[in-house]
Amino acid sequence: MTYRRAVIPALVGGLLITLLLWWAGASAQALQLRGSTSVFDVDSVNEVRRWLMPWSYDSSVAVPSDGSAEAGTDLGASTRYADLYGTAMQIRFVALFAFSLAGALLLLRRIPPAQGRTPATLLALWAWAPVAATLAVTVSAPWLIASRGRGSYRVLPQLAGVIGSIGPVAVFAGLVTALVTVLVARVTAKGADPLPRRDVTPRAARLSASVGTAVVALSLVVLSYQSVAAWIQTSFSGAGLLSEPGDLLRQWLLLGAWAGPEGTALGQWLLYRAADVLLLAVVWWSLRLLPGLLTRTTAPAMAVGAVCATVLGLLASQILHMANDDTASVWGPVHVFSPLGTSVPAALTFGVMAGLAALATLRLAGDHDPQPSPVAPAQTH
Repeated sequence: MTYRRAVIPALVGGLLITLLLWWAGASAQALQLRGSTSVFDVDSVNEVRRWLMPWSYDSSVAVPSDGSAEAGTDLGASTRYADLYGTAMQIRFVALFAFSLAGALLLLRRIPPAQGRTPATLLALWAWAPVAATLAVTVSAPWLIASRGRGSYRVLPQLAGVIGSIGPVAVFAGLVTALVTVLVARVTAKGADPLPRRDVTPRAARLSASVGTAVVALSLVVLSYQSVAAWIQTSFSGAGLLSEPGDLLRQWLLLGAWAGPEGTALGQWLLYRAADVLLLAVVWWSLRLLPGLLTRTTAPAMAVGAVCATVLGLLASQILHMANDDTASVWGPVHVFSPLGTSVPAALTFGVMAGLAALATLRLAGDHDPQPSPVAPAQTH
């Protein structure tokens, strides 16, 4: 799909997810109404409020009643930093639109919704939504931390807390956005030249998928093991602003957390680990199909495609966890969806590496994009 045809649905998708998350943040004020707890219990109201906090322009909504720095800002009784907080939110939504637009434009160009690619395009656009939200939150994090009035205190742990706060709302908004974007893209793609699927040898596709999945498994199996994860978070000591990078590294390196079956039944432990197996299976199958779905296997396309594959696997594993969890019976149905959207920074880190590793494997296996045939000059008589 050409840029001219892809830019319209990409713009629609970028504007839609920005408006949806802005509307979600503006709706957080409704949770402060007196009758809100009559619809949901207090725990559910607080949980939904936590989901909406990262997208709320109202600093009073984003600040818990106790003024703790962990869940919000220190703006409660003072408005000295209200303008800085507003600037942080403006940067956040502008960055959200920019990252959503850029990702959608690349995905629509390389995986256009035609020739059997529509389901793949839909899933890729859905997976890109929490990634764009994470990048937007990361870009705006310094202004938000400064607006708390205590930006010099534990900078890196604060940064890690902000980055990991996108919540399930970005996943839900991303699904709606992906559906609308694909529908618009189908309309703009009418009349375009057909883009047939690329022929990739099964051996090269399987080998590249295995190498890319091994990169993701490094985070999920090795780094996320309890003892290794504890070492990552606690091996840094000292003084100064940047002396505590453990929390920040956990956000960008760990896709999960697991340990041996000590203290639990083996069957229950295996059932819990089935979600990790599902994650790796989704990643492998997605990377197996990705080279044939792309119109060209460029480095940006493979990297973004692998990120989307990793996020899809992460969402699949989180949904399986939800099905096996008894959180609903203890905390209420709202808390069941709380894990959605977590570990996206690590999926971004290892998804990019997996995509580049898969591309290098494809090239070494002899798979190259077909070169355009030269145009013979017209003969004159």
